[in-house]
Amino acid sequence: MSKVKAGGTARNLTDSKPKYLGVKLSDGQKTKVGSILVRQRGTKILAGENVGVGKDHTLYALKPGTVKFSEKRKTRFDGKVKRYKVVNVAL
Repeated sequence: MSKVKAGGTARNLTDSKPKYLGVKLSDGQKTKVGSILVRQRGTKILAGENVGVGKDHTLYALKPGTVKFSEKRKTRFDGKVKRYKVVNVAL
């Protein structure tokens, strides 16, 4: 007889690391050059004035100032009008 119980396989028990996505600085907060404003998958929030876009669609400040969120309406190729959020850095 065996002294040790049969240990099953431990599949599907590992989890991926958290990605910490989302808005990092909210409306009205002060920002420095290079501060990350939004981490996102795809361009859900568009870059406005004094805001740059990283290769992973991260939005960051190009100049120091105050963060301002607004909305922009864009007409798509099929004629539908969609509203997008835009982040700006006001000086």
